[in-house]
Amino acid sequence: MGWIGAGDYEVALDDSGGVICRNRAGRQLRSVPARIADEPAVVQLRQLTEWLARHERECLASVERWMIRSLPVPAAALVAVWPDTAWRAALRDLVVTDESGAVAGFLRDADPERGIGLVDLDGDTVRVRPERLRIPHPVLLDDLDELRDFATELDLRQGVGQLHREVWRPGGADPAADRVDTFAGGRFKQLRFLIGRATSLGYRVRGGQAVCPVFEAGRTVEARVWLGEYDGYEETETGPLTWSDPAGRGLRLGDIGPVAWSEGMRMAAALYAGRDIEKEKDK
Repeated sequence: MGWIGAGDYEVALDDSGGVICRNRAGRQLRSVPARIADEPAVVQLRQLTEWLARHERECLASVERWMIRSLPVPAAALVAVWPDTAWRAALRDLVVTDESGAVAGFLRDADPERGIGLVDLDGDTVRVRPERLRIPHPVLLDDLDELRDFATELDLRQGVGQLHREVWRPGGADPAADRVDTFAGGRFKQLRFLIGRATSLGYRVRGGQAVCPVFEAGRTVEARVWLGEYDGYEETETGPLTWSDPAGRGLRLGDIGPVAWSEGMRMAAALYAGRDIEKEKDK
């Protein structure tokens, strides 16, 4: 973007998206002078910066939803959004699979003429023309550790945390049980601190619970952790992790799919990590 007149100065956006300013002599200033803060050019650039940041967050959130759902994404959609730098940053270097679930490679390009560009598992750059691709949740990748090592070797940088996302598997959980207590009992001095942590991590809070909905195998399952629902200034602690259908009916652990299990445990662990450690030491 070029320089735009703003009073006795000129303003522009730098590579990081910030507003920069220079005087008539062409010398760039350390900051935008207060006297031109309300100039239309300055206001519009700052609004553009806010929109770009919001757009980047929305792109990341959209791609993360595609990954959590592991739904097929039309190749035409990837081609359509690829020229947008925010979409490209969110999608580049993600592991993609074909519709059978076989790993196709790391996504590197999407071009209307040349097709989808991938780095395959041999480290070669290839072009494919599938109708659809999947961005799988990492818990569904059988060779996750090998893929992590391979991505490190190739110095790939994922915008959306896929390969290095924490994954959890049921292990020895009792399939007949209806709750997991691993991360229950994390104490917080005030309920509002725990609720704030849940919302800052991107989870919904409803009916005194942190809720993480996951669409898997054609149905929606909600992972839930009890937070508390009374005075926000009262002490509270994390409750057990449970899963239910959207109507609130509880599910047994044996009925929970791998993605819903992993995402539920990830949420419970993240909430528990913010507990009051000093309170625990005093016990």
